[in-house]
Amino acid sequence: MEVYILMDPISSIKLRWLHGALHDVTSELARSRFSRFAPHTWEPAINAYRCENCVRICVDLAGVARSLIDLTVEPRRVVIRGARELPEPSHAEGDAVQLLAMEIDYGPFEREVPMPAEVEIDKAHAEQRNGLLWISLPLKKT
Repeated sequence: MEVYILMDPISSIKLRWLHGALHDVTSELARSRFSRFAPHTWEPAINAYRCENCVRICVDLAGVARSLIDLTVEPRRVVIRGARELPEPSHAEGDAVQLLAMEIDYGPFEREVPMPAEVEIDKAHAEQRNGLLWISLPLKKT
């Protein structure tokens, strides 16, 4: 079980997909299937950009349901956790009789992205399009 105890209510924000939208679940006590020490954890590929007013991160999460993505945004880092099911042929196609290649990572994943500058965590936005998770993090004005 993950428990988040925060002294400052905006020092960290935990976002989870619920009913088609991202919601803040920072103050909830939530059960987590993901462990930092879980075996076979893999890291999804990313592209990260520092733009004039924000940091944009694109995460390759093809085949991962939104409900299985756990996004934690802090002023100086973002952590993306989740799990991808093993992609296999459907039963309608018949049982697999020979494995020819297995290159797609599956199971639990975790990726931490340090921020080059402090971001406005309460204005974080994420959307999933065509198997890519796009995270937008406005830079904190100093």
